[in-house]
Amino acid sequence: MKVLAISGSARKDGNTAAAVRQVFAPLEAEGIETELMQLSGKKIHGCIACYKCFENKDKQCAVKDDVNACIQKMTEADGIILASPTYFADVTSEIKALMDRAGMVSRANGDMLKRKVGAAVAVARRGGCIHTFDSLNHFFFITQMIVPGSSYWNLAFAREIGEFEKDAEGVATMKVLGENMAWLLKQIHR
Repeated sequence: MKVLAISGSARKDGNTAAAVRQVFAPLEAEGIETELMQLSGKKIHGCIACYKCFENKDKQCAVKDDVNACIQKMTEADGIILASPTYFADVTSEIKALMDRAGMVSRANGDMLKRKVGAAVAVARRGGCIHTFDSLNHFFFITQMIVPGSSYWNLAFAREIGEFEKDAEGVATMKVLGENMAWLLKQIHR
């Protein structure tokens, strides 16, 4: 089994990636392979509504940029974590573009993400991250994925790189999320 996490942060190896790594620890302890893709520095644009994905049905977006590498890895994974810092009370534009385009490609190809396990991770300096968390979860629900919970909403509070580790409740929440995700994946794939 494999879990792919995609971080929409503009900061490579920042607090969002650190939160994902906390989710990974229990998964890896259960023998589940993990991979982190970071959208930092990538040029990903929103869906242009060309509907070519419905014509081509090749599990790719017709616009050839970085998003197809993400979509391919999403189709190969058993679980997907989408993680985003909070930018003006919502997800980053890069992760939103990925969700829009991957969602369309999934729909165009027989709901290819259906019944995978999906988990959202949101990081914020102080507020607005519940909306970020909701936006990420909307992607999982519309693509018919299965979403595990944690001991609290999958949120962490940090601004400067390295501050995530100081949010004890956020660290604990990510650990429990990883444990629940591992349990669910094992139930589905037994």
